[in-house]
Amino acid sequence: MSNKKFIKLNSRAVPLPIENVDTDQVIPARYLKTTSKEGLGKHLFQDWRYDKSDQPIEGFVLNNKIYQGEILVAGKNFGCGSSREHAAWALADYGFKVVISSFFADIFKGNALNNGVLPITVSPEFLVELFEQIHSDPTTTFNIDLEAQVLSVEGKDLTCSFEVNPYKKLCLINGYDDIDYILSKKEAIKSYEERRSMFA
Repeated sequence: MSNKKFIKLNSRAVPLPIENVDTDQVIPARYLKTTSKEGLGKHLFQDWRYDKSDQPIEGFVLNNKIYQGEILVAGKNFGCGSSREHAAWALADYGFKVVISSFFADIFKGNALNNGVLPITVSPEFLVELFEQIHSDPTTTFNIDLEAQVLSVEGKDLTCSFEVNPYKKLCLINGYDDIDYILSKKEAIKSYEERRSMFA
């Protein structure tokens, strides 16, 4: 399934200043039976969002209407633990387009990029500044320019560049998944095969 194009994003952010958030906390194992990407967002951080009676836990950030947006700012080592693509599915289905942290597990990073979610790695010091800014003003707007690979905070002297795999960047900008990318090269592949057959 194709992803939505990602070029620039201007959004508020939701702070989750917890380190070592593993994929079982992002989406508990009991929700992994589905093969559909849709509907998992309602179970994102299920055991942190709801008690055993399925009532919202007041202290959890996703239950706090003060914090909104398409960006999740998370503590160090986000997405560690089991290699489950459902974690990226749940984040995307909930509405997050970007996750910012000072470190990501490699497998989670790959799964996120494959599902249209951009993981941005910043320095530990910059991450602290972002948390402080959000907590002091929850309406703070983040500006993310994927083409320029720049993250900035609107109205503040907080800017940093970030790295992203060139192939995954191309896919995000065009809304491609891996199959879409191959199909975009169909004419080039056809031309190559025709030239190759002439010398077979």
